[in-house]
Amino acid sequence: MRVLILAVMAAPLLAGCISAVKTVVTAPVKAVGQVADWSTTSQDESDRNRGREMRKREEQMGKLSRQRDKAAEKCRDGNEDQCQRAEVLEHEIEAVMAAPR
Repeated sequence: MRVLILAVMAAPLLAGCISAVKTVVTAPVKAVGQVADWSTTSQDESDRNRGREMRKREEQMGKLSRQRDKAAEKCRDGNEDQCQRAEVLEHEIEAVMAAPR
């Protein structure tokens, strides 16, 4: 009878030990998996970064184009400095377009 009572009382303690052993055994596997996940870029992340880069480039192109158009309009009104600025901006646009993606 005493053995049965001791076994029933010890069962929760053993369950805790088994859980701790399971955690210790599986921890290295989980750690390796996490390191591999951190060190690689998934296709989804790559696509997201590519899209972000494209939007940033398009935004820069739009900004330069607007500045060039304003400078060209002022050039047509007779402002020589703006004619040079329009040329410089045109070259910047060409450089952005020629840059590797």
